Amino acid sequence: MDTSLKDYLDEKVEFFENINFINKDPILIPHRFTLLQDIEITAFWTAMLAWGKRKSIINSAEKLFQLMDNAPHDFIVNHEETDRKKFLSFVHRTFQPTDTLYFLEFFQNYYRQHASLETAFTNHLLYGSETIESALAGFHHQFFSLTVAPHRTRKHVSHPPKSTCKRLNMFLRWMVRSSAKGVDFGIWKNIKSAQLLMPLDVHVERQARQLNLLLHTKPDWKAVLELTENLRAFDANDPVKYDFAL
Repeated sequence: MDTSLKDYLDEKVEFFENINFINKDPILIPHRFTLLQDIEITAFWTAMLAWGKRKSIINSAEKLFQLMDNAPHDFIVNHEETDRKKFLSFVHRTFQPTDTLYFLEFFQNYYRQHASLETAFTNHLLYGSETIESALAGFHHQFFSLTVAPHRTRKHVSHPPKSTCKRLNMFLRWMVRSSAKGVDFGIWKNIKSAQLLMPLDVHVERQARQLNLLLHTKPDWKAVLELTENLRAFDANDPVKYDFAL
């Protein structure tokens, strides 16, 4: 183990993982809610919108949940078909009204039957699995299991090994990791932090390569697995805390 690199990364994690991080990050949105289901819904949807500038992501998420009267779980469970008309004007980059309408359909169907979105992941988590890979794949299949699922919406909820699943991995980091530092929520208890995988974006990839933490030549699923495995050498119980450092 390169102890000097570990010390450097640990120092960066300690510096960035604090409540001041929240103010300009999309995680700001779910932090405005207290009900578990509201946190899940806003965190998931905000994470799925998380590409482009952070300010733009936050602004779009704010507009979206204002359309739900800032009570997303209550709205989703109880709204009628006619209530969806106001969402026809909601657009974020390539996230179009068709995608919004399907998200509403899935969530209404799901939350009328389940108390938490966590089971949509844990039901697919293989016993004894070292990572959440099977949970990501299973969730994708479940999310698009409704007969009305538009093909175009699939690009917004990715799955391994065809994608790095950056946004899903970020969402799961938010839900699973400890809330002790005030950033992540730690409200899901049936997935371990040790099983999480790094959210790999262009910036993380660049930094990981500069630090020789990533040698795989392509920014793909294999790169996610390699980077996470290398970070486990520094903290086997919580490798994705280094998302703050990278």
